[in-house]
Amino acid sequence: MSRRSLISEALASVPHEPAPVPVVDGEVQAPPAPRPNFTNKRLEAFGEAARIVKRPTIRLKPAECSVWSGNARDYSLLDEHRLRSLIDSILAEGGNRIPAVVRRTPNGDLPYELVTGTRRHWAIAWLNANHYPDIELIAIIEDLDDEAAFRLADIENREREDISDLERGLNYKGAVERFYGGVQLRMAERLKISKSQLSRYIALTEIPPLLVSAFHSPMDLQAKYAERLLPLLRDPSARAKIEAAADQIASEQSFRRSGDEQPIGGPEVMNRLLQATAVKGRVQKASIAAIGGVTVGQVDKDQQKMLTVSLLPSDLSTDAILDALRPIIEQARIMRSRR
Repeated sequence: MSRRSLISEALASVPHEPAPVPVVDGEVQAPPAPRPNFTNKRLEAFGEAARIVKRPTIRLKPAECSVWSGNARDYSLLDEHRLRSLIDSILAEGGNRIPAVVRRTPNGDLPYELVTGTRRHWAIAWLNANHYPDIELIAIIEDLDDEAAFRLADIENREREDISDLERGLNYKGAVERFYGGVQLRMAERLKISKSQLSRYIALTEIPPLLVSAFHSPMDLQAKYAERLLPLLRDPSARAKIEAAADQIASEQSFRRSGDEQPIGGPEVMNRLLQATAVKGRVQKASIAAIGGVTVGQVDKDQQKMLTVSLLPSDLSTDAILDALRPIIEQARIMRSRR
């Protein structure tokens, strides 16, 4: 995609002058149905797109424009690792292939404000600071109010996989109050997304920061998780258990990062948070004894027939301890075969 970028597609969906109605054998024929495209499906109500015309691009330094706060992407989360492929692409092509969108800020500290193209802005700023000062940001200047800018940025961000559900949720939560009077249905209609989908994103912002910290990255926290966590968090007893589990998981994540180990994945984090509230039934306990009657540990069996083995410090040999564990292992195999 060259200069016919996302904005160009927005233009393609704006109604033009009606074409003459064809007449065949004296009968008026129905006009052909419009071809569905990306914008027809997602931006039917974007009337401001009529003001976006095919304009020449300009070149500017990232330092000449501030980043609009209404964009969903958290600029502070961008780094070289996250944008490595984009940096390499811009370096190879001598600039960004798809123009960013900026608007003038007559009363601002900087002459321009970036509406879309946050990743491109960051990547070129990084290149400028790392041996490539001549690379400039290619952009198009548009005259957009805040609500139109929000929807334009949302269209672009929806096609990006590296923006988290939490970033979207925070962005949507602010926008529904700022632009749509707090009415989610009105916002959903303007954005051409379902109200349920919008509600899931906004609900995610109610997850407490302690639970968010249990996830290795905000990218691991999915919108669907809110549907299961929020009802539990309304119960004080369940909330205390979930928060304790989240605190433990966050500590494990930090330990793994410091040791350059694989993080705990999102699904596993979610499972552990939910398991923290599970009602535990009666646990059966039995001692593990080696030959000669020396106790080497204990085995616990819960109502789900899960076995937990705990070993005590011992002077016995490894073979002697393994011999003591062998009947338990065999019993576990029998239990599994009966399921």
